[in-house]
Amino acid sequence: MKKVALITGASSGIGRELARIHASKGGDLILVARRRERLEELKNELQQQYSVSVIIMAKDLTDPAVPGEIFTETIRQHIQVEYLINNAGFGGHGMFHERSLEKHLEMIQVNITALTALTHYFIPHMIANGLGRIMNLSSTAAFLSGPLQAVYFASKSYVKLFGEALHNELRNENISVTTLCPGATSTEFASTGDLEQTALFKGNARSASSVAAYGYHSMMKGKRVAINEPLMGFALNHLLHLFPRKWVIRASRMAMEPSRKEIKVGRQVA
Repeated sequence: MKKVALITGASSGIGRELARIHASKGGDLILVARRRERLEELKNELQQQYSVSVIIMAKDLTDPAVPGEIFTETIRQHIQVEYLINNAGFGGHGMFHERSLEKHLEMIQVNITALTALTHYFIPHMIANGLGRIMNLSSTAAFLSGPLQAVYFASKSYVKLFGEALHNELRNENISVTTLCPGATSTEFASTGDLEQTALFKGNARSASSVAAYGYHSMMKGKRVAINEPLMGFALNHLLHLFPRKWVIRASRMAMEPSRKEIKVGRQVA
């Protein structure tokens, strides 16, 4: 296999679009997600259209053993992963104390622990091979506190801070670490989480394909943090600190307020 990219959460949304972009550039793929049928469909599409090699791993990253299993399988098959794209993640909408502890801990497992484990497994091999590119999916939520999505926002803040630190640590190893921080995006996260009618998503969501294209380009350029909305990026990086923190938290909650009383749990990827 050549120019191999391992992408988690690859069966839908941004992950699926990233797989299509990488395949279009002649890169082979390892696709990880829960839903085997969707992975099979994507595999067939990419192999037929771009004549690339695609391996699928139908695995659930809520299982703590899965990151190790993924890494072990790549070693067993003597596959050199040059691009690690930690895209998998999910959110949950609602009051923290009203949602189950199990869901919160699963979110932390996927958004933080699995991402950290996979990155730790693959970096030494990238260093040994003298090259590598890593992209971790965070969110503009990483810059904020998130009432009604408390654990999700906090988890994405971890991803951003983690990625920035690694970008610095690996600067002399020919390995780049890019943290992609998209705003509202049209994926299953919004539809299954009953967020489409919130102030954040209503009429504002970008397409998954445009976010993926921006993220992939940023990864190839070795950018540290990539925000696909320039005005949002300027506001978060240069203006946010000018406002009282309590005002910012109130605004964040207003953006998350549902348009009806029913609140559902939302998963971003498979």
